[in-house]
Amino acid sequence: MTQLSQYISVAEAISLLYYPHAEVILHDLSSGVIAALFNNFSKREIGDESLLEGVNDFSEFPDIFPAYLKTNWDGRKIKSISATLRDPEGKAIGLLCINLDLTKWAELHNFLGSWLTNMTQSQPEILFKDDWREKINCYVSDYLTRMGTTLKLLNKDKKKALVLALHKEGAFKAKNAANYVADVLDLSRATIYNYLKVNNDD
Repeated sequence: MTQLSQYISVAEAISLLYYPHAEVILHDLSSGVIAALFNNFSKREIGDESLLEGVNDFSEFPDIFPAYLKTNWDGRKIKSISATLRDPEGKAIGLLCINLDLTKWAELHNFLGSWLTNMTQSQPEILFKDDWREKINCYVSDYLTRMGTTLKLLNKDKKKALVLALHKEGAFKAKNAANYVADVLDLSRATIYNYLKVNNDD
């Protein structure tokens, strides 16, 4: 256990960061038992066998085992990952195992899936027929997707190009549209009109 002592605080820190969703276990390969356990939800105890009797050569352990799924005693699905702990000479002396309870994530996934699929597929025409803000929002969103960028990443030239693209689509026909676009793009209204004036002069 002496060689594993340096890892105890690491295991406890991980469990505190992800509390109450993660259980962290230190297995002592020399004794074949659990040396430390934090946020226990698997009903194991310190001193319990690690159940690695069938492994004869710990030197073949990878530094990190790929993440895998397990089922807890109460049916909860657990995502686990294990890292091999080594002494200064590189000998495997322990396993650090992190067991992440997926229950809350699964519940959230199911909730969002049900919620999103139950939404109306198309907007009510009577409500959105004259909603020029929604039309500008949709165009800007589609434009950014096509360009593979975001509003925050647009420089001066790219903002100008977007303003001209909106003008071409007739976005500025609506009253106050220039103010709205200026606010969306973090520009002044004067800058918007300047871009449009220069374009018209060309």
